[in-house]
Amino acid sequence: MNKNIDVLEKAVKLAAKQGAHIIVTPEDGIYGWVFTRESIYPYLEDIPDPEVNWIPCRDPGRFGNTPVQERLSCLAKDNSIYVVANIGDKKLCNASDPQCPPDGRYQYNTDVVFDSQGKLVARYHKYNLFAPEIQFDFPKDSEFVTFYTPFGKFGIFTCFDIFSYDPAVVVVDEFQVDSIVYPTAWYNTLPLLSAVPFHSAWAKAMGVNLLAANTHNTSMHMTGSGLYAPEAVKGYHYDMETESGQLMLSELKSRPRREPTYPAAVDWSAYASSVEPFSSEQSDFPGMIYFDEFTFTELKRNTENYTVCQKDLCCHLTYKMSEKRTDEVYALGAFDGLHTVEGQYYLQICTLLKCQTTDLKTCGEPVGSAFTKFEEFSLSGTFRTRYVFPQITLSGSQLAPERHYEISRDGRLRSRSGAPLPVLVMALYGRVFEKDPPRLGQGPGKLQ
Repeated sequence: MNKNIDVLEKAVKLAAKQGAHIIVTPEDGIYGWVFTRESIYPYLEDIPDPEVNWIPCRDPGRFGNTPVQERLSCLAKDNSIYVVANIGDKKLCNASDPQCPPDGRYQYNTDVVFDSQGKLVARYHKYNLFAPEIQFDFPKDSEFVTFYTPFGKFGIFTCFDIFSYDPAVVVVDEFQVDSIVYPTAWYNTLPLLSAVPFHSAWAKAMGVNLLAANTHNTSMHMTGSGLYAPEAVKGYHYDMETESGQLMLSELKSRPRREPTYPAAVDWSAYASSVEPFSSEQSDFPGMIYFDEFTFTELKRNTENYTVCQKDLCCHLTYKMSEKRTDEVYALGAFDGLHTVEGQYYLQICTLLKCQTTDLKTCGEPVGSAFTKFEEFSLSGTFRTRYVFPQITLSGSQLAPERHYEISRDGRLRSRSGAPLPVLVMALYGRVFEKDPPRLGQGPGKLQ
């Protein structure tokens, strides 16, 4: 752990030297991964409630043996910077607690925040554990953790939490935070769940700054960190070639809701519900994306209008390609249903994507480059949710710059510059939270 903190220390010092007010470090960045309950136990510390008013750097022995918290606290204090880190918390319990694990302790995937004086100001226990995290317990209740700084109000959650209503949406909508700090160890699952496009889309749709620090491990397809504002991506790093990480710095508006550039609310189904489905001679076909069966239709001409529907969702696409190439195939897809692998959550998705090969069976498979250029496009859907995350990824897994597209108030993702774009995938990724089953790890009858 000390070796890993040595790496973080260099980044903290460099960030502070360049004037950063806060630094976010990745999930699992300090103790690594692949643990059982027993093997991670020596790496855990007792992390107290921040109300205890504690600066570990000044008073290291107050809560037992806490060398990791002490080092992080000193890093924050000595460099006058807020430090956000992901570590593990342990809490003893006994038989009087019916949910107490057999080994007599709770173990939590935990984020901590130390302010520029080194004081512990936030502690968050990850609420939505990802399937492989067998070393940790689910907290009984969701925590909505926020903290105030001289540069805005912050919320915090971790990795897989971003898919759920609790706590991700609640902390933004009900607690009105300005920014989210977000440690993650995100495995890029192309085409729709690559870290940078999804996280930037989430920040845009939720109207907050998102400071996303992803672990960099190319062998596990974990790459893609970014600083995302509601109106624009401020910086991101995606690199599958090198093993070294990257410190990213950017200036963000501390209270984006008060800015004139703050995006207007979008009615995601307004346009799509007002138009008749486009009728073109098309034959729909099924295809899989991350274990979900989409209904697809092939884009057969260089300019056309298509509609594809599944259950309640109809997706409309109007587009114009610079040329219709024979060596690349594109499809428009719709999915309206419950995703059930590695978590259960209800989705409504409209997507335009490049198929991996010219064989339609490969539509939905990961693909890295595209030569077909789209001069115009407009994608919309009859969504039954206001939580829709719009993304466009170009050849080489690069984000489309904001000047090339817009989200109209009536729910269209559309081109605006006329610059031909080599689109890999564009999507309106909708989450229908009220159709989610009870949370993983919770007993029957306990709903979100």
